[in-house]
Amino acid sequence: DDEDEKLTRFPVMRVDFSEVKVPLIIAIWLVTACIAKMIFHHIPHLLEMFPDSSLLIMFGLIVGIILNVLHVDKSTFNLDNEVFMLYLLPPLVFDAGYFMPARQFFDNLGSILTFAMIGTTFNIVAIALSLYAVSLTGLFSVEVNVVELLLFGSVAGDVDPVAVIVIFEELGVNDVLFISVFGESLLNDGVSVLFYNIFKAFVEIGPENIITQDVVNGFFAYFIVCFGGLAIGLIFAAISAFLTRFTKDIDILNPVYVLVIPYMAFLVAEALSLSSIIAAVFCGAAMKMYVKENMPERSASATAYLIKVLSLSSETVIFLFLGLSTVSSDHHWDSSFIVLTVVFCFVYRALAVVVLCQILNKFRVQKYSKVDQFILAYGGLRGAIAYGLAVALPNFPAKPMFVTCTIIIIYFTVFLQGLTLKPIAQFLQVEKKNEHEPTMTECIYQELIDATMSGMEDIAGQKGHNWIRENFKSFNNNYIKRILINKEAQRNMDKTKIVRLYRRLQLQDAQNLVKVSGDLSKNQVFVDALLQHTKTRGSRGNTLYSSRVSFSPHDTMEQHGIVDYDIDRSPTRSIERTRSDPLSNARVEIRLSNGQHIV
Repeated sequence: DDEDEKLTRFPVMRVDFSEVKVPLIIAIWLVTACIAKMIFHHIPHLLEMFPDSSLLIMFGLIVGIILNVLHVDKSTFNLDNEVFMLYLLPPLVFDAGYFMPARQFFDNLGSILTFAMIGTTFNIVAIALSLYAVSLTGLFSVEVNVVELLLFGSVAGDVDPVAVIVIFEELGVNDVLFISVFGESLLNDGVSVLFYNIFKAFVEIGPENIITQDVVNGFFAYFIVCFGGLAIGLIFAAISAFLTRFTKDIDILNPVYVLVIPYMAFLVAEALSLSSIIAAVFCGAAMKMYVKENMPERSASATAYLIKVLSLSSETVIFLFLGLSTVSSDHHWDSSFIVLTVVFCFVYRALAVVVLCQILNKFRVQKYSKVDQFILAYGGLRGAIAYGLAVALPNFPAKPMFVTCTIIIIYFTVFLQGLTLKPIAQFLQVEKKNEHEPTMTECIYQELIDATMSGMEDIAGQKGHNWIRENFKSFNNNYIKRILINKEAQRNMDKTKIVRLYRRLQLQDAQNLVKVSGDLSKNQVFVDALLQHTKTRGSRGNTLYSSRVSFSPHDTMEQHGIVDYDIDRSPTRSIERTRSDPLSNARVEIRLSNGQHIV
C-alpha cells in the first residue's frame, strides 16, 4: 500500500526484492546450473555414462526436493510459460538454424519433411486415438475427450532436437543419419507446436461447439502457419544481412543485427500466430551465408560464440527447471495412462519410421539400413519443448495428469533411451562419419560431380535437387549477393568454391606457420617460401652454404590478413637452412628455434 511505503524518516539503506525478483531468480538458477555442469565435467567418466541433460535433470530434482523440504514457495522454482516461450526457447531454435549443415539438410530435405510432417502427424493422431479408445473402457481416473487427447498427443509427439543432437554428436554417426534425425527433430518442433495451437483453440471452443468450418479452417491453417513462418524468417534474414552490409566502420553493431533481428522474427511470427520456431530456424539458416561475408573474421567468430553461449544457457536452465518441476508442479498420477502413453509413443514412432523408410528407400540413392532405422526410431527423445508445451496447457481437469505424464515420458526417454543409445549404437556398429578437412582434389571432384549431375538432369528433362542447387547458386551469385553483401566483400569473394577453399587453406597454413604448429613439411605457405628462397640462393652455385631466413609473424600476418587475436605473441622465429652439395648427400634441413626440425 502507498501508506505503508510512505517514508517518515530517511533510511540508511532500503531493500526492495520485489522489483528484481524475476531476473535475479533466473540469474541465480543459471549460475547454479553452470556450476553444477562444471562439477559434472570434473568428475572422471561421469559424462561417458550420463548425458548432460540427464545430469541437469537429476540435479534439479535434488535441489527441488531440498527446497520443498525447506518449505520454500514453489513459485520461486517454477518455470513460467511466458519466460520459456519468449526468452528461453528462441536462442535454442536460432542456434539450431544458424549452425545447421545447409547442404546435407537440403540434399535430404524430402526425407526430412516426410519424417517431420507425415511421421509427426501420424504419431500425434495415433497416440491420441489409441488413448481415447482405452478411455472408453473407463480405465483412466480422469475423464478426457478426444480433443483434449489430441492436444496432449501434440505434446507427447514432440521430439527434442537438443537432447538428440548432443548424443548423436558424441556418437559421431554418419552424415545422412545425423541430418535425418537433426532435421526431423528440428521441424518436428514446428509441426508439433502448430498442432498444439490448433487443438488448444478447439479445446477453448469446446468439442460440442466445433463445426465443419472449424476443421476446414484448421486444415488450411496448417499450411498457412508453416509457410507464413518460413516467409517471416526469410524476410528478417534478408533485413539482417542487408543491415550488416553497412557496418564496415562500426563492427560492434554486427552482433546486434545478427541476434536481435532473428528474435524479432520469432516475436512477429508469434504475434501473427504463425510458426515462430520455423521462422527463427530458417532466419538463422538463410542469413548465415550473407552476414559472414559482411563481417570481419573476428566479429563473425565472436558472434558465433555468443550464439552458442545463449543457447547453452537456455538449454541448461530448461533442463534444470525440468527437474525442479517434478516437485513444484501440480501432479495427478495415473499408472495406466502413463504406461500406455509411453508404450504408444515408442511403438508408433518405430512403426512410422519403418514404414516411411521403406517408402523413401525406393527413391533414395543412399538407403536407410536396418540399423539406421532402429537408431531413428530409438532416438526419439523428448525434452524441453514438450515440457514447455505441457506447462502451457489451458486449465482443465486432465491438465495435472497430462503434465505428470509428460515429465515421466521425458524422464523415460532421456534416461533410459539416452543412456542406452550410445552402447546400442556401438554394439550395432553404426556407420561413423568420416571426419577430415576436404582436400583440394575432393572439392574439385565434388564441384565436378554437382555440375555433371545438374547437366544430366537438364538433358533428361528432369528438375531434380542438383538442378535446383546449381540454379539457385547462379541466381544467388548474380542477384541476391549483389544486394545483401557489401561491395568490398563482393570484390574479394570469388564465385568459385575451389578458390575460396584454397584461400582458406592458405590462411590456415599461415596461422600454423606463425604459431609453429602442425606439420611444417605439409604447410604450403612455408614450403612455397622455402622453395622461393632456395631458387634465389641457388643462383650462387651449388657450394655448401648456411644462411638464416627470418619469418616475421607480423609480415606473415600482414600478407595473409591474420588478425592479432589469432596469433601467439612470441619473438620472431628464425629458420636455419643448410643445403648440401647435390653430388654428395643432397638434403635440406630446417631447424626451428624451439628444437623442431624437418629434413
